[in-house]
Amino acid sequence: MSFDLLSLFENVNRVGITGHVRPDGDCVGSTLAMYNYIQKKYPTLDLHIFLEEIPSCFSFLKNADRIETPGVEQDPFDLFIILDCGDLSRIGKSDLYFHSAKKTLCIDHHLSNVTFCNENYVFPEASSTCELVFDLLVKDDISKDIAECIYTGIVTDTGLFQYSCTHHSTMECAGFLMDLGIDYPVIVDTVFNEKTFVQNQILGQALINARLSENKTLVSSILTSQELEKYGAASNDMEGIVSQLRVTKGAQASLFLHQNPDGSYKGSLRAKGHILNVAEIASHYQGGGHAMAAGFRVNVDQDPNQVIDDISRMIDEQLREGGFFK
Repeated sequence: MSFDLLSLFENVNRVGITGHVRPDGDCVGSTLAMYNYIQKKYPTLDLHIFLEEIPSCFSFLKNADRIETPGVEQDPFDLFIILDCGDLSRIGKSDLYFHSAKKTLCIDHHLSNVTFCNENYVFPEASSTCELVFDLLVKDDISKDIAECIYTGIVTDTGLFQYSCTHHSTMECAGFLMDLGIDYPVIVDTVFNEKTFVQNQILGQALINARLSENKTLVSSILTSQELEKYGAASNDMEGIVSQLRVTKGAQASLFLHQNPDGSYKGSLRAKGHILNVAEIASHYQGGGHAMAAGFRVNVDQDPNQVIDDISRMIDEQLREGGFFK
């Protein structure tokens, strides 16, 4: 499908960019890649980027310090670009700018996307929104800084190229970015390996709290708000915990729940191998994502331990249907 991104900037003076609430690597990478590209291509535009607080591991990306907190009144945007969001509810307080914008564009790879903008560039089979951004950009205009943003989003959403969403095109894209001189080992180390002392402490607590399901197919852990407060940990300190649980030998999936200030829980699911579809499981809780990585919310009136038991049962059902149990 041909799509002329640059044609959308005709007669445009004010541009806004946003991504989903609780931004992850693909969200941060795609929004900053778009911001840096527009800034380079159209330096006279009045350009703004809005996201909730980003995890500190992404602060090295160019113009991460230009990110504004959404919800503050702004003059209407001529063009408002939404990245990595399947529906309007996922942009949080940035919906204020969406509703007043003269023209809107969504770039996304979620299967659940409802094409809610004036223009929609949506391909669920893509590895990441960052790969779709790469497809849309003029390759000669991709700087090293832009390449770092795109590469960051790709490696996070593919789990370092391990997830089934990784395709030949993904590797070609990564190769192109590497040829621009990005320090990809440092990016991976910064995003996946470096932890603050608090992050290490909270990871340790999550591992202490971890338990295996009866069939040993799911490893799960819960952190309460009291435990987070004990270590002075915030929501963005939870990055990587569910992936660490995932490497447990023998387990086919991992589940991590941490409590929000309002008493609800944020849930993260990861799968190992290609039998499971954790996005399907997350949909039972009005969540979503991808076959090997998904998220959802546990409401205040739901027992998180019961949720774990129910998800364990659903995982075993999928594994049984896929022939995992002999």
